[in-house]
Amino acid sequence: MEIIIAGAGVGGLAVARVLLAAGHQVRVYEQAPARRTGGAALSIFSNGTAVLHDLGVSLDGVGARIDRIDSLTADGRLRAGANIAHAAERYGFETRTISRGLLLERLADGLPDDLVHHAKTCETVTQDDDRVTMTFTDGSTATGDILIGADGHHSAVRRRLWGDGSVRAATFGTWQGLSPIDIDLTHSHRSLMITGREGACGLMPAGGGLLQWWFDVRWSPTDERPAAPLTELRRRFGGWASPVPEVLAAASEDDLDFFGHHWNKVRRVWGEGRITLVGDAAHTMPPTLGQGANQTLEDAWVLGRLLADDGGDPAVRLRSYEEARYPRVSLVSRLARRNPANWRIPPLIGRLFPETSYTAMLARYSNRLTAAAV
Repeated sequence: MEIIIAGAGVGGLAVARVLLAAGHQVRVYEQAPARRTGGAALSIFSNGTAVLHDLGVSLDGVGARIDRIDSLTADGRLRAGANIAHAAERYGFETRTISRGLLLERLADGLPDDLVHHAKTCETVTQDDDRVTMTFTDGSTATGDILIGADGHHSAVRRRLWGDGSVRAATFGTWQGLSPIDIDLTHSHRSLMITGREGACGLMPAGGGLLQWWFDVRWSPTDERPAAPLTELRRRFGGWASPVPEVLAAASEDDLDFFGHHWNKVRRVWGEGRITLVGDAAHTMPPTLGQGANQTLEDAWVLGRLLADDGGDPAVRLRSYEEARYPRVSLVSRLARRNPANWRIPPLIGRLFPETSYTAMLARYSNRLTAAAV
């Protein structure tokens, strides 16, 4: 089949790898003028690394292995802990933190040089019984047997299917950075989640002397951005226990970026006819479980299995993909939205999640496809 993909992010490149390996003709259309090399780091749990292994993508030599996630109070007391290495021991795939740019580089490695067409912003989508067509803002078009919308939570393909207003703003936003911060944690295999009444802080080694750091604060889309956000973060969080003050002291405004949390209710049917969605285009969720990229990779893996050959009605197979993914993604999305970290009630997390329970929960939601993906 001839398959066109909107978006050259994690989902678009992962789907392209799967479908090219199955012998399909694939073209990817990306609105950015060139391949994106920046961005912060992503947590790739063992379900994600298992899918990457199945796609022939190795993370050897990049990023950092994560063996533990510990939750602390603002004054440094341990509230709860999760032994992430337990999942790696059980399923054979470790959890890693890797910059988005490096992950995209690994996903693109070995793909045809002319696969991705840049500077192509989708304006409209049309289809008939046999073909689907994207029209771009420059007046050009792309036509194929199937269209896969992998164009993120601002997806133009989703707007064509669902209309406007399906993605809602959550109540928190994140200031984040990926920086060379030389503290012990940067060179460890341990991630910290710290919560207090001022908000939340996350710290995660990302390899190569880099630390992925972020601060969650109350937010709404109508809020004005502070003129000096790092100064504001230092004022708000500077009194927290080590290593938060050290991170804030070493951080730079040049590394700082902001994104508001969003979510949409996962639908049982994502697509229509010869069109479907993957990743954030289908299931935008808050980052509280770190499963956004991992669920995107699972989407790509399942979709690839169901489009592995040319037999059968493409529309039927796309609906089968959506049906197969719905129970899994809707569960993870609900967990992400209802996670106590979203409520910022510090005592609740420790009371609800002792280490053994927390570890078991993470292993359950992050590994359901791990054994099948090899």
